[in-house]
Amino acid sequence: MRGIRGKLCNHKNKEMFSENTKKAGCIEVICGSMFSGKTEELIRRLKRAQFANQKIEIFKPAVDTRYSDMDVVSHDLHSVPCSPVKDPAKMLEVADDVQVVGIDEAQFFGHGLVGVAQALANRGKRVIIAGLDTDYLGKPFGPMPDLMAIAEDVQKVHAICVRCGNLANHSHRLSDSKKLVVLGEKDVYEPLCRQCYNAALEEDHPRG
Repeated sequence: MRGIRGKLCNHKNKEMFSENTKKAGCIEVICGSMFSGKTEELIRRLKRAQFANQKIEIFKPAVDTRYSDMDVVSHDLHSVPCSPVKDPAKMLEVADDVQVVGIDEAQFFGHGLVGVAQALANRGKRVIIAGLDTDYLGKPFGPMPDLMAIAEDVQKVHAICVRCGNLANHSHRLSDSKKLVVLGEKDVYEPLCRQCYNAALEEDHPRG
């Protein structure tokens, strides 16, 4: 009986400790190619936080108007309302009672987003960030590498290569534009695996 009573007391003490201890902030990064489900996973985590009665705030770059000006929308058309911003520093104005901050299309923000994410996490907020890890040239995209480096948790999601069916981790641009930022969907990008991506680049720019 003494052993059982002791275990019950320890369990009760742990519960009291967890209730009286402020949860530390953290940064979570969801990354991958186009059509890999990054935004869908972001929305899933945010809706779970809402279900747990946590107050959330969601941001996206003002430049992203593909589906909606005022919503974060996944490719399968799941959506949540958001605040479009040009300067990531605006995110620091979130109310003190906000517990979870979601950020979509993080690659379109400048490197100032890294300091903003750190500051929010240091204020005890859970910061969930989704974005492309590489651009159409296969190079690390914007602030994403630094965000992945400072995050407590990084999840890389994959699309399916439309040419061979293997896991895809590259976003191949179908247009001839050389701009770094070109908004588009399946009419502009296709997800490809490494081998098919390299073959596609060779097709786009054949040697000699």
